[in-house]
Amino acid sequence: MIRFNVLRSSVPSGEAKPPGLAGGAWGPERLEQIRRDPMLAGLLDEIRAEAGRAALEPLPRLPFHLFIQFADEGSRLGFEGPYFARRGRLLALAMATLVDETDAYLPALNDLLWELCSEYSWALPAHLPPSFDAVPGARVRPEATVDLFAAETAHALAETLYLLEERLHPWVAYRVREEIERRVFRPLFENSQSFHWETAEHNWSAVCAGAAGMAAMLLVDDANRLSGMLDRCLRAMECFLEGYASDGCCLEGIAYWNYGFGYFVYFAEMLEALTAGEVSLLQGEKIERIAAFPESVALTVPQFINYSDASPAHELQPGLNCRLAARFGHPLPPMAGRPSLHSDHCYRWPHTVRNLQWTSAGAADRAAAAGRTYFNDAAWLIDRSAHEGRIVAFSAKGGHNDEPHNHNDLGHFIVHLAGETLLADLGAGEYTKDYFGSGRYGYLHNSSEGHSVPLINGAAQQAGLQARAEVLRQEEQDGAAHFELDLTKAYGQEAGLSSFIRSFEWRRGAGEGLDAGELRLTDHFAFTGDGNRVEERLISLVEPRIGHGLVTWQGEHASLELSFDAEVWQAQSEVIDTKDHHGNPLRVCRTRLTAEGVGSSFQGLLSIRCRMGRLSTQSS
Repeated sequence: MIRFNVLRSSVPSGEAKPPGLAGGAWGPERLEQIRRDPMLAGLLDEIRAEAGRAALEPLPRLPFHLFIQFADEGSRLGFEGPYFARRGRLLALAMATLVDETDAYLPALNDLLWELCSEYSWALPAHLPPSFDAVPGARVRPEATVDLFAAETAHALAETLYLLEERLHPWVAYRVREEIERRVFRPLFENSQSFHWETAEHNWSAVCAGAAGMAAMLLVDDANRLSGMLDRCLRAMECFLEGYASDGCCLEGIAYWNYGFGYFVYFAEMLEALTAGEVSLLQGEKIERIAAFPESVALTVPQFINYSDASPAHELQPGLNCRLAARFGHPLPPMAGRPSLHSDHCYRWPHTVRNLQWTSAGAADRAAAAGRTYFNDAAWLIDRSAHEGRIVAFSAKGGHNDEPHNHNDLGHFIVHLAGETLLADLGAGEYTKDYFGSGRYGYLHNSSEGHSVPLINGAAQQAGLQARAEVLRQEEQDGAAHFELDLTKAYGQEAGLSSFIRSFEWRRGAGEGLDAGELRLTDHFAFTGDGNRVEERLISLVEPRIGHGLVTWQGEHASLELSFDAEVWQAQSEVIDTKDHHGNPLRVCRTRLTAEGVGSSFQGLLSIRCRMGRLSTQSS
């Protein structure tokens, strides 16, 4: 990426840091512009309200019983709630102090910074050794573990000093610097052994290296030392970018694009500012395609195509996307436009601070553009059209079952109609110890049993790189999108398959009237013997109505009608209770179409019609 001699010659010497490292200028004129910007009014109101609470209310506690909860019970949310609330207070107190040019919150801010320095570890318990027995032999002590959130905390504290150090108590500023050195800089940059994330091809490498690297740019004065630190960060950034193929698709989904690529951009912008433009990472066709990813997967705001551990709805950071649109000249993706302090429950520092600096008037609601996108490397097909002013979208995926934040979902598909995803992807479940352990595929969200793919002779899809889809056809012909996948390798020997081909034919509606589109789904099975059982499964958050040869999902503004041969398939539905990513109850409606006693060759055909409006009568 960047040779060390180029980096070293570009990093300035001296104690005075260049202005604008924190996203731009923060002088009186710019602060007045921020205060007067109507796009930022809601965000500033939230910041002031949270700062007022933080100045009056006790700091959320992080007692031992919450710290040990993950190791004992596998639950993360008990500890992470107050942990992230503290970071939200830091954002609010620091930004209110800065933007409103007030000293009213300085006592609370000094106290909070002191308390953050007293936390046992900035790393989450979920990212520490799994049991106390592993602690004595660990390469680094728990308090010196550099995970996502230790690095993020270091950056947040460093940028607080960069913006406000002259107004903070010198004892507090001194301790913050010492703790960042002890907890992040020395374990990461003065140790020849690497952390696992330094070679990761997913969000961890960008977030950890980006946050730690930004903290170093803000605090380290010695140009030689800083160059060495940044060089190590750049090597991790190279690994992060290797996780993206040339098509620019983020296999982890939109939220992790926002997270991982977001930190890549924040780091790159700061590095470019530090080196007066001599070192620029935001260039090249691949970077431009990655930057355009949100537009390609957008549905009705705030929904997105959400394969893997991506939630169905996500609030994009307007500042980040406005900055990328300005740099690369591509359209802004559909988003709410006005930023919110609470859109990110982790209260990550650069999202809010760059939203204040980079959000532009163009970041307003707009519809997703009609068109067809195919990510060749990821094997994702997405087709969007407008019907009576509303978005109609179909998407299906191939790939393999060893992707980052993997779900066993080869051949899975989504149908979005008039603001609702009626055939859905469940996205991320609640993160627990088992969720990222040996029990991962026991979770409905991650198993193929929580996706619109068949159960074959009682066998679900298997995990691993060997479980992959081969794209046989991807083209538009006679006004329809055709997508054909060989899914034989998605299943193990217990499925009794010699071949399984899934074919999608998606035809858009005429643009007006009731019919908004039609999907013809054809599954071709070849078995090694007779007497087989095929169970097609369709996943929705809407309870269906089942009639003779017909299943209907009725949404608020539109419906889906599934037609099938009642002589071949027996239909039934079930409700499964699970939890979403935030631990909230989630009611999943799974429709099952079962064919018994299937011979060695079998073809299943399903037709799904998209219809606008509410049906006057429904089958029962």
